[in-house]
Amino acid sequence: MQVSLSATGGLERRLEVAVPATEVDSQVEQRLKQISRTARLKGFRPGKAPFAVIRKQFGEQVHTEVISDLMRSSFAQALSQEKLTPAANPRIEPLAIGPGSDLKYAAIFEVMPEVKVTAADGIPVERPSVEVTEADIEAMIESMRRQRPVFNAVERGAQDTDRVTIDYQGRIDGESFEGGDGKDVQVVIGSRQSMPELEEGLKGAAAGESRTVKVSFPAEHPNKSVAGKTAQLEVTIKRVEDQSLPAVDEEFARAYGVEEGGVEALRAEVRKSMERELADVIRNRVRGQVLDALYRQNPVDVPRALLEEQVRQLQIDTARRMGIRDASQLPAREPFEEPARRRVALGLLMSQIVQTEQIKLDRERVQSRLADLVAGYPEPQQEEARRAYSQNQEAMRQIESAALEDQVVEWLLTKANITDKPMTFKEITGFGQEQA
Repeated sequence: MQVSLSATGGLERRLEVAVPATEVDSQVEQRLKQISRTARLKGFRPGKAPFAVIRKQFGEQVHTEVISDLMRSSFAQALSQEKLTPAANPRIEPLAIGPGSDLKYAAIFEVMPEVKVTAADGIPVERPSVEVTEADIEAMIESMRRQRPVFNAVERGAQDTDRVTIDYQGRIDGESFEGGDGKDVQVVIGSRQSMPELEEGLKGAAAGESRTVKVSFPAEHPNKSVAGKTAQLEVTIKRVEDQSLPAVDEEFARAYGVEEGGVEALRAEVRKSMERELADVIRNRVRGQVLDALYRQNPVDVPRALLEEQVRQLQIDTARRMGIRDASQLPAREPFEEPARRRVALGLLMSQIVQTEQIKLDRERVQSRLADLVAGYPEPQQEEARRAYSQNQEAMRQIESAALEDQVVEWLLTKANITDKPMTFKEITGFGQEQA
């Protein structure tokens, strides 16, 4: 077998392979002989057909199969001979495949880049130094109160923060439209959860009153029949309720799943939850700094095939979160190119660190990650969820990969230059900003 290798730019290689005609003919001959022993052809007993008849009947098909098999085996042999690791499957260009001639073809593919981690020492890391204070807990409980307001009917016109229960009938140019009618619809004025014209049109309205409210649908509305149009809503006000915040008492605690211990137990649970959130945020912020520095300080030539695969996956993930199922409606690729490049490069860098530092997967860490995933399910379903994850090879590979990445980050942190930065819970989590 003859092999010729050339670089065609970047990581792309062109591998030309020639397999002697004698090898091709020998394998074709062997397979035809095997067929001849059992072949059933009209006019001949099984296995008794003349070889010339066998060749005429099966020769072309067998030659095609041999060529295909020889391409696979010779390509693998050529890769081993040239010490090449492809980044993806090759593009094959047949050069000569006819009967009686040498098999010649070209395989074009990208190789995996040579990766060296030369800048891992002294990575600068600012680690947030934060404690959950009593004031933070008070602010969180106040936020929890706002999530469970108490509504009471009032005999006055509706105003901001009131909840108004309405029936309505909508018309566009005098005609009803899909989704244009509603009964017992609740609108909280000023919440911005309903159409702004409707919230504004309900101000001052009292129970038993009727109003006509004009609303405009945005041009990008998903319902094309109403997009960009103005509708008239004939509204009947059925009830107006003001809202107040609930008292922080045992009933309030039970509403958040704390059955025993009352308010003190609730505060303890709130603290634990906030501390878990805080630990996650700090860990992710430190991790992000480490990986950003690793990526920035160790440039990697990323194979196009791996880049495009990652771009496609990011497009699919984004489309799934947006509720898009039609593959033709995937978001444009350009915004995903740099994040995809970073993902692929970091994967290569971290794999190199695992290899050079001989980092072994910590099975206890894998089980801990699995336990964290399972903890998100209702308690009666947790054991079933654990079995489902454990029996799903792809899911377990992802968990193992995440655990190994954590180990690499911890190794990098042993070499990093870490400084603590005092911060507040609000600063690091952004808690309360949504109410600002």
